[in-house]
Amino acid sequence: MPPQARTIRIAAALILDDAGRLLLVRKTGTAWFMQAGGKIEAGETPLNALQRELHEEIGLVLEADDARYLGRFTAPAANEPGHIVEAETFHVRMRGTAAIQAEIEQAIWVDRIAAAALPLAPLTCDHLLPLSATL
Repeated sequence: MPPQARTIRIAAALILDDAGRLLLVRKTGTAWFMQAGGKIEAGETPLNALQRELHEEIGLVLEADDARYLGRFTAPAANEPGHIVEAETFHVRMRGTAAIQAEIEQAIWVDRIAAAALPLAPLTCDHLLPLSATL
């Protein structure tokens, strides 16, 4: 990572369905697939930010006990050169379908093999895809 990279704090959801497939999203006008989630606003907890972002992006109403904290991961930001993301990451098991909303152009369910063939954000590729194999 660049020595003077700026840090963006985000909350990210490693969302799996009952078949073990991952939900990946691609934001409008971008090339990289990643986890749903987004920036943590001032005064928000990571879980509150995740709940807000998942509702805004994919229409998911997330109850606090539907998310299990997995840890903090850092990687170069996919869509903001010179920045890194510091992701508070949660495991979410989703039932039902994702409804694309807000800034999301595409949402797909894929297994780990299919996901590895996609253009993935560094956080997804380096940390969350390998982590998904352990869940």
